[in-house]
Amino acid sequence: MNTESTPGAPAEAAADRLRIILVGTQHPGNIGSAARALKTMGLARLVLVAPEKAPNAESSALAAGADDVLEGAVRHATLAEAVADCRLVLGCTARSRRVQLEELLPRDAAARAVDAAAGGAEVALVFGRERTGLDNDELQLCHAAVHIPANPGYSSLNLAAAVQVLSYELRLALLAGAAPAQPAGPRDPPASHAQLEGLFGQLGEALDDIDFHKGRAPDSAMRKLRRLFLRADLDEREVRLLRGILSDAQRMAMLARRD
Repeated sequence: MNTESTPGAPAEAAADRLRIILVGTQHPGNIGSAARALKTMGLARLVLVAPEKAPNAESSALAAGADDVLEGAVRHATLAEAVADCRLVLGCTARSRRVQLEELLPRDAAARAVDAAAGGAEVALVFGRERTGLDNDELQLCHAAVHIPANPGYSSLNLAAAVQVLSYELRLALLAGAAPAQPAGPRDPPASHAQLEGLFGQLGEALDDIDFHKGRAPDSAMRKLRRLFLRADLDEREVRLLRGILSDAQRMAMLARRD
């Protein structure tokens, strides 16, 4: 079946900054089917994180002509590596109480993703393992969760089918020419995912240094602080400022321990 006409140059530029990431894929055929789903919707960036089996002949067969997408797939050992340069990371997952994230419908997620990409940001949509999805640590790397509102009586959705749903919504958003809101004035470049993770790592260390948790498990507080800073949409200078404050707090804590 033929798709709509190719979007214009601005949409193509935004599409180039959208990547679909498959984490821990168990069946090589699903990788090929995902590549096909991307190509039918004008997307090309497929990323594989630690697949259980490398793409093979079954992958090529199910790619059905999307061999360029399959062959161009980039591989990473961890999700953190795969999204290090991203400004927005959306995790496609069933509803879960394990990690509290803002939940988006596919259409809303696609609009946000295309808006960010049109503004120059690298964007990732992440899909987990066929049986178990994304684990807690991987979900913590996401800014929001995407939930496909499937039939609650039969919500089993194949990985490639889920990729197709999100790819279709991205296609609609690209064709609609979604554009980011213009900032009120110039600002520093937005902080990358790796820079934010560096901030969160230092924040966790600093809270330990000042005995903030006082014997309580730190996970709950860190989850809330992560959400707070992610909502703040920090730029690079703001991250440097916060890390400078944390460094001074750690230095003072070290001096206090010496006394």
